[in-house]
Amino acid sequence: MKERGNGTEPDRALVTAEGAGGASPDRGETRIQREKREIILEAALDVFSANGFRGSTIDQIAEAAGMSKPNLLYYFNRKEDIHKPLIERLLHTWLAPLEEMDGSGDPIPEIRSYIRRKLEMARDYPRESRLFANEILQGAPRIIDLLEGELKELVDRKAKVLERWMDEGKLVRVDPRHLIFSIWATTQHYADFDVQVKAVLGKQYSDGRFEDAARYLEQLFVHGLKPKG
Repeated sequence: MKERGNGTEPDRALVTAEGAGGASPDRGETRIQREKREIILEAALDVFSANGFRGSTIDQIAEAAGMSKPNLLYYFNRKEDIHKPLIERLLHTWLAPLEEMDGSGDPIPEIRSYIRRKLEMARDYPRESRLFANEILQGAPRIIDLLEGELKELVDRKAKVLERWMDEGKLVRVDPRHLIFSIWATTQHYADFDVQVKAVLGKQYSDGRFEDAARYLEQLFVHGLKPKG
């Protein structure tokens, strides 16, 4: 349930210059302050995922959070200060399925499991997926360092795992990075283009679409990657 402002807004002079306003979590933030921040971040996720960073405003986020703009500004000085923790959380969540691909495992089951995990992300975190897509479409100005650093390092590491499996004759030889890109594209489609999926499936649109997609994508990728003979 959203909370409404109580009319006793914090003094703006209390806002710190630490990038998030108000009391810092490192300086003994209270439970109520932590809860308020989470309310704001949850509301901002709705707003940013629907409108993108440029199309979103502090006023929209405050309204979605059920509080006044001055109250929100006590906790976060700027729109950027709300967007940054959402993106950082998102990227770590987004990397987890690929991180879990086990290089010591059997490649076909590992890839099948990765596809499943990515579809589960599309199913369970559609707002986060659209938030990420909006950021990428804008040129990733706020996360380019993370993309060129943490994300690239992970993809390079897992590409070496895929290449080793190919060298061992356990997978058909393909470009490992483009394989990863293809899995990203096909799985995240179900979150980022859900309206299109709904329009095309019509009466067939249901929660079962994710299971149908999983079976299809497993067959597509596994059939294409499994060595013949």
